[in-house]
Amino acid sequence: MEEIITKGRQERAGAAMADPDATRAAFSWDDAQALLDGLPGGALNIGYEAIDRHVEHGYGDQVAMRWIGKDDSRRALTYADMAALSSRFANVLRDHGIERGDSLFALMGRVPELYAAAIGALKAGMVFTPLFSAFGPEPIRTRMEIGEANVLLTTAALYKRKIAPWRDEIPSLKLVLIADADEAPEGCVALGPALDSASDKFEVVHTRPEDTALIHFTSGTTGKPKGAVHVHQAVVYHAHSGRYALELKPGAVYWCTADPGWVTGTSYGIIAPFVHRVTMIVDEAEFDLERWYGIVRDEKVEIWYSAPTAIRMMMRAGAEAAAPYDFSSLQFLASVGEPLNPEAVIWSNEVFGRPFHDNWWQTETGGIIIANTRAMDIRPGSMGKPLPGIEAAIIDREDGAVRPCAPGEIGELALRPGWPSMMRAYLHEQARYDKAFAGGWYFSGDLAMADKDGYFWFVGRADDLIKSSGHLIGPFEVESALIEHNAVAEAGVIGVPDETAGELVKAYVTLNPGFEPSEDLERAIRGHARKKLGPAVAPRAIVFRNTLPKTRSGKIMRRLLKARELGLPEGDISTLETDET
Repeated sequence: MEEIITKGRQERAGAAMADPDATRAAFSWDDAQALLDGLPGGALNIGYEAIDRHVEHGYGDQVAMRWIGKDDSRRALTYADMAALSSRFANVLRDHGIERGDSLFALMGRVPELYAAAIGALKAGMVFTPLFSAFGPEPIRTRMEIGEANVLLTTAALYKRKIAPWRDEIPSLKLVLIADADEAPEGCVALGPALDSASDKFEVVHTRPEDTALIHFTSGTTGKPKGAVHVHQAVVYHAHSGRYALELKPGAVYWCTADPGWVTGTSYGIIAPFVHRVTMIVDEAEFDLERWYGIVRDEKVEIWYSAPTAIRMMMRAGAEAAAPYDFSSLQFLASVGEPLNPEAVIWSNEVFGRPFHDNWWQTETGGIIIANTRAMDIRPGSMGKPLPGIEAAIIDREDGAVRPCAPGEIGELALRPGWPSMMRAYLHEQARYDKAFAGGWYFSGDLAMADKDGYFWFVGRADDLIKSSGHLIGPFEVESALIEHNAVAEAGVIGVPDETAGELVKAYVTLNPGFEPSEDLERAIRGHARKKLGPAVAPRAIVFRNTLPKTRSGKIMRRLLKARELGLPEGDISTLETDET
């Protein structure tokens, strides 16, 4: 917490929120609403705000998306192209009897048709639910059953491998669209020919602000995934947070590396950038260091939104890997997915000339809530401060009461309900939804602390907190100290039962290239941690692993490490990407 990355006068002046404190003090939700057009009679539709209104205002020729295929092929789609393609998709749905309020599930990679489908479904008044294309058959089926899917958009290969065997067992499913084939399997419709024959004119459905627009699934620690329900009013917050937390503005070249199968890839990889009329970069391929650096250079990316896992992989390759590339186009860098370790912030400032600005939010919040904005001094490791319109606090409710915590005291991060993108329900789980609210607060389940200057600091999930010999230990603090050691690439920390101390800290680590597991290295890493953290907080045991279990959005699954350590049920692991070996 000692190191601060200060901002110069020129950078502060160029920020959307040049004076953060003054902006917060003067803010009203009418200001955020003014970023949008709306529709007659108080109607509001995300698809219209994202695409069609820009064409109506004369910006149809501006490039909306520069798409890069796995084979390095390129496509550029203007806002007029996106309006026409999304209207064709909406007409395809209507032509097949799909109605307002029906649900569309999308299971495919990052291709332009996916983005147009999301916009087209919203324009048609449908509910859009993205699925990650690497899911196995069971996670897909579970989500489609919970969400009562009416339409599925997918590819021929994904349909054959993951859907066809049980497709007829989803009674709500009316239509399957195959995006990449001229002739679809039996009982499906080939999207390409259907789009070609559909009109490119469509009258946007005048949805109400509280009409359901999006359902995003998030894994629980036990049982089935939760479906977080979001409404068209959420676009007010997508516009608001995109402006202040990400510096989105018309004409900016923006790259969000998140897949639309996740809430980040929808909220800030589709909706917010289009609402702000940016030119968005979309790369179909998965992470490749040289490819990513080349995209930033060649596409002259100005705003880059990525994840800590990718940033740590860049760090692992070293500054020398970045040296041949020109990053002078970059104006703002942001990170999301899990807390960004302080050393990653400092490293990016040295290598890219700008720090990654960490921010915090959840599937349930629907948008960025706490952020290190462009004009703020950055305290590496901090989540930043609440955006305008957000009231956040650290609350102690262990004894059943709701008590605000003092600066520096650990408690649960809570938010005053009422911001536009707040989830409206967990699908079919009212009791579970109600449990998240108490005493006039929404409780996030994340433990954090706030310092005397109002910066928020992540500690860990409430069920990740380690209690050892009277100390409350946040795993993130220990993990950050561990990866400061030059041998450690990534770390996952849990508490294991101990008769004397209650719990002891145990760490699982992966190593950087050039290092091999050994007793000497284990002792050296433990010694480094003890020096940084003190003996009460440092891990007592370190286990080397080739990989750590992560979700596909990059979060280390501490609960899975703990479940396997203790032989407990693993809960929902449908989002698991890699497993420890």
